[in-house]
Amino acid sequence: MTWSATQYSTFENERTRPVRDLLAALPQRQIYNAVDLGCGPGNSTQVLAERFPGAQVSAIDSSEDMLRAARQRLANIEFTLGDIGTWTAPQGVDVILANASLQWLPDHALLYPHLARQLTEGGHLAIQTPDNLDEPAHAQAREIASRGPWADKIAAVKHPPRHTAAYYYDVLSPHCREVQVWRTTYHHPLADAQAVVEWFKGSALRPYLAALNVSEQADFLQYYLQAMEQSYPAAADGKVLLPFPRLFIVATR
Repeated sequence: MTWSATQYSTFENERTRPVRDLLAALPQRQIYNAVDLGCGPGNSTQVLAERFPGAQVSAIDSSEDMLRAARQRLANIEFTLGDIGTWTAPQGVDVILANASLQWLPDHALLYPHLARQLTEGGHLAIQTPDNLDEPAHAQAREIASRGPWADKIAAVKHPPRHTAAYYYDVLSPHCREVQVWRTTYHHPLADAQAVVEWFKGSALRPYLAALNVSEQADFLQYYLQAMEQSYPAAADGKVLLPFPRLFIVATR
């Protein structure tokens, strides 16, 4: 399952707004070093570097394509190929940012405390994850996967489970002196239902499409487009409003 920086960046403004909101919630203090876990094409890293201009910023991603795009964007920042699920800091970090990346990983009850332990005293863990598995965009993908001619290939595809605010508070509060959790639903005006398809081709649909051949991918996407047209009707101006819930965490060690 590969990532496409070009596909992901099609909706860069919409995808970047949550990380701006997340980092704006961090208190003003001296930050010496910060790391972006799952940096993608570097849009979140750029916001991190702008938020803390005096900090030494580094970033990690598992996709070479994403890292190529990130290095072109920010030539002065160190971008490293790596697995954020096993990452350990060589020294304490003042800010760990994980923007729309940890939802791809399992075992959050172990992962989140591990990340908190990489912080300096007073350091911040800033996490944003999509909280949309019950939205039509996901529910329809599961339905199409289970009833199409490709069911034997992709009916069992599942995204890692998402958890509640209370779950994350309980996981992090023993390791942090303060844990803030909130949920925001963004309503993104997109050009049409095809734009909804393009959005999720860059993220949630990847595990399904990766298991299909080219012809099957085209058929799957046609069924998905029809489902998106029904699930997200056009607004008065012809655009489609895509609701997108996201969960935010700022935990301070």
